[in-house]
Amino acid sequence: MRAIRLIKRQMVYFVPALMLLAALGLRLENPQILQVFQLKLFDLYNQIYPRDYKPVPVAILDLDDETLKRSGLQWPWPRSKLADMLVRLFESGAKVVAFDVVFAEPDRTSPKQALSVWLNQRTLDLEKLSPAARAFSKPIIESIPDHDEAFADIIGQIRDAAKDYGVVAGIVLTNDGGDNRPAIKAGFAVNGDDPLPFLNEYDGAVVNLPGIEAAASGVGSFNLSPETDGIIRRVPTFMRIGQQLYPSLALEALRVFQGASTYILKSSGANLEENFGESTGLNHIKVGRLEIPVDGRGRFWVHYAKPVPGRVIPLWKVFEDDFDPASVAGKILFFGTSAAGLKDLRTTPLDPAAAGVEVHVQAAEQILSGHFMERPDWIDGMEKIFILVMGLLLIFLTPRFGALPGASISIGTVFGAILMGWYLYTDKLLLMDPIYPGIAVLAIYLSSSTILYLQTEAERERVRGAFSQYLSPALVEQLAKEPDRLRLGGESRNMSFLFCDVRGFTSISETFKSNPQGLTRLINRFLTPLTNCILARQGTIDKYMGDCIMAFWNAPLDDEEHPQHACESALVMFEELEILNQEREAEAVESGEAFIPLNVGIGVNTGDCVVGNMGSEQRFDYSVLGDAVNLAARLEGQSKNYGVGIVIGEETEAIVGDEFATLELDLIAVKGKAEAVRIHTVMGRKDLLQQQDFVALKDQHKTMLAAYREQDWTKAQGLIKDCRAADGTLGELYDLYDERVEFYLENPPDPDWDGVFVATSK
Repeated sequence: MRAIRLIKRQMVYFVPALMLLAALGLRLENPQILQVFQLKLFDLYNQIYPRDYKPVPVAILDLDDETLKRSGLQWPWPRSKLADMLVRLFESGAKVVAFDVVFAEPDRTSPKQALSVWLNQRTLDLEKLSPAARAFSKPIIESIPDHDEAFADIIGQIRDAAKDYGVVAGIVLTNDGGDNRPAIKAGFAVNGDDPLPFLNEYDGAVVNLPGIEAAASGVGSFNLSPETDGIIRRVPTFMRIGQQLYPSLALEALRVFQGASTYILKSSGANLEENFGESTGLNHIKVGRLEIPVDGRGRFWVHYAKPVPGRVIPLWKVFEDDFDPASVAGKILFFGTSAAGLKDLRTTPLDPAAAGVEVHVQAAEQILSGHFMERPDWIDGMEKIFILVMGLLLIFLTPRFGALPGASISIGTVFGAILMGWYLYTDKLLLMDPIYPGIAVLAIYLSSSTILYLQTEAERERVRGAFSQYLSPALVEQLAKEPDRLRLGGESRNMSFLFCDVRGFTSISETFKSNPQGLTRLINRFLTPLTNCILARQGTIDKYMGDCIMAFWNAPLDDEEHPQHACESALVMFEELEILNQEREAEAVESGEAFIPLNVGIGVNTGDCVVGNMGSEQRFDYSVLGDAVNLAARLEGQSKNYGVGIVIGEETEAIVGDEFATLELDLIAVKGKAEAVRIHTVMGRKDLLQQQDFVALKDQHKTMLAAYREQDWTKAQGLIKDCRAADGTLGELYDLYDERVEFYLENPPDPDWDGVFVATSK
């Protein structure tokens, strides 16, 4: 039993500890649902507090719907028009144009392609034409320049103009099984572990026409890898086909913009980079003077800024006569489309339908301005340590200090984590997830408080079960809500006690010899209303002993008026007994049976005692011990000797004497006690106390007792006679004193006799 109780007590630590281990295990495993939840939180950060746009030499050449409408051309445009566009841009001072498109197919408006279409052939084969057609076609074809060649020629001229001017051709890396390999325009230096295993790998690529790719100053991939929910939050810097690295479009544009020739890739194991013996992939990319912090897979977070007018140049403006060269001078221009029909739309945290080219531009803006959001490994570790420390704190503090302080700690911790996460984001551009650690801490607290609640409820049920038969329902509920008021093991209290016993019960039980069930029903019928009298006045039933009731007040709950409640209960018990006897008498008359009334004697005493759970580990009762309890039992026994219904002790009378009609009965040394006590009876409530007849009787009675104790027997006899005449209900009491006076007349006590009567029976 002790082991089971110990296990139950330890559950308040064991279950939250399991919850803590589960929370840490889930965080270490980091399933997709947690990742998505975390990413949504970072989206919210970006939406509430987007990046402030600071002008940098980057803009979008937007092939928008208005441009298509004004040009009257379908996309793709003739390469000759694109060549014209490049001439206009670079003459206006543009430094780099990066194409977010691939020129993989020959221009269908070029002479050879057009004639092939006219002749309904895939390629133009002059040898198969008739001599007349051949003579006609060849000079025409040779006289018209090829659009792709013209476009490539312009790109080459731009490249040759200066090393920090040029065109970056876009490519798409694919996994469709093709074996195309894009041109390599830059060198790569790796400092540290091999980063290739960590980069996204592809089988091949959709590449530009050879002439265009050869003329371009750079070749970059515009692949964007959305998260599992389709939102683009991180962009790659490098990808690979086999063992060959390929830069992103934004990175390649920045390389050309700086006239740099080599990328430096720093990974785990590089100089000044801690990796604790593990290969964790990339950590920094350097191109020219720019350095980019990246994760192990070579990605960095895009901190999106809201749309601003200076970022986008509608393409149709480039062809206008009033085009302002200052809008492109010295800039990197990313050619892309926002036209809905061309379907280059991507989802970002700020825009569910953003143009794909905008992602590249925002990434380039961040790199140029050195503005990077990061989520370094130490933040991930900090979140785990946070869960561990706060979880352990709650596991040990909640059972000790209760659920409310635990709630304050956990809620305060969650708000603190949220504020810390927001501070790190807005001030340090660090991405911390306060939500999962906060939820984990709350879950640990809830598990602890739930176990604590269940244990408290179990304790309350135990209290209810233990006291429901002895206390009123209201007191049971109050005690269940405050079980700490029930101090196990005993405590000293000043209490009032009541003993009630049926007089002549043996004679009554003899009439039920052949009907024991009838006797049981009678006892239950008798005990129920008398018990209700006690419970209704905040009393506690200690025990039933056959026909006897033992009750007490001021434990386990405080009762400042316990003597009054005990005396009031005694009076009401007689009133209830009278009603019961009337009912039984009517039933006896109806059935033709003899009627024997039930009568009781009640003893009430007040004094200090020890109250608490007493017994053994196997069985115990909530009970009382002390001299005041024993005296109450003796007073009940004396009620019959003095011919009164209620006998109370002197401490009780000292408290209730102004609220109840009391008379002193005697100065008696009850059996088992050497010290004499003054005993009294309760004859009624305050209304009787204020009646003139009772006041006169009390004065006469007091005078009689004084004469008796002064051994003035003649005077005492006269006063006894007067008292008897004044109240006919105390005949037995005055008979008792008549007998004593007559005895003392014949057998005078010692001259120093103090009036104490020594009882020889209980």
